[in-house]
Amino acid sequence: MDNVTNTRAVVLGGSIAGLFAARVLADAYDEVVVVDRDRLAGVSGPRRSRPQGRHINALHCRGRLVMEELFPGITAQMIADGCPSGDMAGDVRWYFDGKRALPHFVDLLAVPATAPVMERYIRERTQALPAVTFMEQHEILGLVTTADRSQVTGVRLQGLNADAEETVRADLVVDATGRGSRTPVWLTQLGYPEVEEEKTKIGLGYVTQHYTLREDPWKGDLAIIPVASPRVPRGAIFTKTDGGKVELTVYGLLGDHPPTDQAGFYDFVKSLAVPDIYDALQHADPLDEPVAFRFPTTIRRRYEKMTSFPAGLLVTGDAVTCFNPVYAQGQTVAALSALVLRRHLHSGVAPDPLQYFKDLAHDVIDAPWEMTHTVDLSYPEVPGRRTLKVRIGQAYLARVQAAATRDGSITAAYMRAAGMVDPPSALMRPAFMLKVLRKSWRGPAPTPPRQAIQPVAAGVQAA
Repeated sequence: MDNVTNTRAVVLGGSIAGLFAARVLADAYDEVVVVDRDRLAGVSGPRRSRPQGRHINALHCRGRLVMEELFPGITAQMIADGCPSGDMAGDVRWYFDGKRALPHFVDLLAVPATAPVMERYIRERTQALPAVTFMEQHEILGLVTTADRSQVTGVRLQGLNADAEETVRADLVVDATGRGSRTPVWLTQLGYPEVEEEKTKIGLGYVTQHYTLREDPWKGDLAIIPVASPRVPRGAIFTKTDGGKVELTVYGLLGDHPPTDQAGFYDFVKSLAVPDIYDALQHADPLDEPVAFRFPTTIRRRYEKMTSFPAGLLVTGDAVTCFNPVYAQGQTVAALSALVLRRHLHSGVAPDPLQYFKDLAHDVIDAPWEMTHTVDLSYPEVPGRRTLKVRIGQAYLARVQAAATRDGSITAAYMRAAGMVDPPSALMRPAFMLKVLRKSWRGPAPTPPRQAIQPVAAGVQAA
């Protein structure tokens, strides 16, 4: 593996973020080695090192566009292989505080694949790149640096079934190991300052189960999503997905978590702000047992504030910022982070870590972090400083959601911002704000009466 005439990048972690990073690195380095403690090649189910792989998987519209840019034709391939698709604002039944937002079609394509399937498509396309190799079932022990610790020159690894460790030389190491990243520890061991961290305790817990349906609750829609609110801090995502399955993730905040016994799980679903999903489950056949996941805090590592950092080392994905997964921003941020990485690789010189982190924060992380942090703080029990700016943002967002129940174009604009196609500032344009205020002064519109659930056509699953 050590041909010193070749340039080599090593990616730590075969996560979605790691695969996106490997894709752009393959354009700039002779060799790209992706290291993971799991087996990667040929894996079709959830991986042990990715516990969230058993739960709802969402790539926002902007993330899908980036995925398509990096892997042309991948969206059509997924749809041809049985992944459903639809418009994020027109085919999804959104509920805010129990009130339905009016649908509006704006060509925001959503392709809800389960986490293992989405990862498999991206992994197979990445593995097919001539420069990329996978180094599977290896523990990551640490970094190798120059004597003065100013430059990372490789990584120390150990095979899960090996006695001795090995060193892999690298011109660049990219840490994509997720929330449990050890880069902050490695930096302090090397004598660098501690990485500043921001955390918000949200006490999120969610449970996922898959089904086939005997009757159709969607009537052509792609998903039913009642969003949690301070009034009812419970929400759900109920969506068609690959293989003719239906995927349901139900969540609660601030320690109010769904149980994993079947009866308790159904009771929790029944308590949601809208009855649509519980009604649909009366016509559902479970394919597996309910599985839980806990997410106590969001975390942002402020690498952009570092004053010194070793050359030859970068960090990406959840290893930098771990968002509230309810808002499904993580994978899209990982995709956008790969574009920032690509820009720095194509500058003609080795990437400058401090400039990379500043661009990553400004161009990718700041806007979604501020938006979701504002929403998290709308729950009174969530600790955090509620500045005047935060309180105004919360009040205005409530107005936008109320106005969306009366005007589908407001739903579309909100979904473009939530899907990270437009920046949140797009919702603050004067003409749009005036429309929001005009449409929301009477509060949200009443939700129309429910229609009966339709039987699924003979021999066809509700997918």
